Amino acid sequence: MSATGTGQVVVIGAGIAGLAAAHRLLERGARVTVLEASERVGGKLLPGEIAGVRVDLGAESMLARRPEAVALAREAGLAGRLQPPATATASIWTRGALRPMPKGHVMGVPGTAAALSGVLSDEGLARIERDADLPRTEVGDDVAVGEYVAARLGREVVDRLVEPLLGGVYAGDAYRISMRSAVPQLYQAARIHDSLTEAVREIQAKAVANQQTGPVFMGIEGGVGTLPLAVAESVRSRGGEIVTGAPVTELRRVRPDRADAAGHEGSRTAWRIVAGDRVLHADAVVVAVPAPVAAALLRAEAPAAAAELSAVEYASMALVTLAYRRADLALPEGSGFLVPPVDGRTIKASTFASQKWGWIADENPDVVVLRTSVGRYGETAVLDREDAGLVDVSRQDLHAATGLDAAPVATRVTRWTDGLPQYPVGHHARVARVREHVAELPGLAVCGAQYDGVGIPACIASAYAAVDQLAGDLGAVEELTANPVQSLHGGAGE
Repeated sequence: MSATGTGQVVVIGAGIAGLAAAHRLLERGARVTVLEASERVGGKLLPGEIAGVRVDLGAESMLARRPEAVALAREAGLAGRLQPPATATASIWTRGALRPMPKGHVMGVPGTAAALSGVLSDEGLARIERDADLPRTEVGDDVAVGEYVAARLGREVVDRLVEPLLGGVYAGDAYRISMRSAVPQLYQAARIHDSLTEAVREIQAKAVANQQTGPVFMGIEGGVGTLPLAVAESVRSRGGEIVTGAPVTELRRVRPDRADAAGHEGSRTAWRIVAGDRVLHADAVVVAVPAPVAAALLRAEAPAAAAELSAVEYASMALVTLAYRRADLALPEGSGFLVPPVDGRTIKASTFASQKWGWIADENPDVVVLRTSVGRYGETAVLDREDAGLVDVSRQDLHAATGLDAAPVATRVTRWTDGLPQYPVGHHARVARVREHVAELPGLAVCGAQYDGVGIPACIASAYAAVDQLAGDLGAVEELTANPVQSLHGGAGE
């Protein structure tokens, strides 16, 4: 693709990253075809319905303090449907009770012991106080969040707060997750300060000095699952083509010294893409699919990048959506609660969707919608249960946490098998190597959740960087690789 953006570009994958890439490419004058293996667009963003109420069956909110997602929603015609949460108050279900979610922390890491009062034991709070007297703990090129925080502040901070917060983002293990990739501002501060609590206080002071107005998170009336539908409509209205049910089975370069079957020897067409019985030729390709699929596609032309992508691990999870008659229950205030794995419960979080999103409550005031999430990295046995079993265990945990014993009027179980890429120690270096190998092939770029952050803004930023790369501008790719987008979750831990 030329620097002016003209040319034919094929985008492989119609999740939010692929659609955002297509949208940006069309803005820059390219001709675009999007190929999607499944029968729908949107990836992990999935709108649905329960008891006559529209809900999200995948991700349900987006970080508003990053500009990409909210801006794309506005560009796609959704400005009037953007809504902040009706409540930002959440709880943590730990040590036998629902406790207010502490404030004054960075992804569970406190600036003072007092910030976690009520959640930690007296022994846990006393351990935090020792941080100021400990010798420096080196973070090196990268370190696991849980390992570093436990060394500075004790395991109880990790097990009771850091773990459930990170689990809400990655469904992962805090003792494996990269601090450099998952909590980059904490990593940078830890490189400078001897004391972790001092580092957190510096982050907080900078946040106050650069305080942003407006909500931290944003939703969309009808669900954020409507965002990819709106972007897809915008892509089509601008002349882009989106083909669903079209898994790509081959991606090859067309070299001047070897004509392809269509006789494109020496032509400006650089790539040949096979999807079923359809063969396309393109000047450039954006690969916006999960790591295993990307690895398979890149194996022929970029084997080193494919090998790196093949090593990316994923966690599976399930969302259980339950609808109740409002007259049958009384919920605690707030948007929901997180559950630390150390407490031995099955669910890892619950969102009180009707209390969190005003539009859900407005659609049917007589119905209350709740969500629970189940499944973490390496935790597969629970996901082997039938849907009814996941509903039962969710109801049991909800009863234990809130006293809720009413029978739901409707339930839905949505399984996200291998839905969340894991960011272990060294993830940033792997991403850098993938992009280095891909950059050796003109007209090829990659984007998606496995690179720079799993949140919606991160995926969109990744897509825009890929488009810039095709135009010869590596600035955005280099910035994202060096400074990933922190993927703060947008709910009570989901």
